Amino acid sequence: MPKAIWNGTVLAESETTEQVEGNHYFPPESLSREHLRENVKQTFCPWKGTASYFDVVVDGQVNEAAAWYYPEPKPEASNIRDHVAFWKGVEVTE
Repeated sequence: MPKAIWNGTVLAESETTEQVEGNHYFPPESLSREHLRENVKQTFCPWKGTASYFDVVVDGQVNEAAAWYYPEPKPEASNIRDHVAFWKGVEVTE
């Protein structure tokens, strides 16, 4: 089962992630939201749309913009709406 882990803490865990471009996108209900803090960063993908970001916070340590999601994806990426993917040192295991 895919898990996202940073600093020994499980941030998300789900049997039903969406895999896109080599990334696991975790469904909203699988997230440990107490470790996610909104970040103002946004980026744009031509086929997915505008991504928003979360900082990952564990034991007072902050991994800035280490998680992203698409709140309003383009139609061809609708399967990842509000699903969260991780990077910047967050380990995703299967």
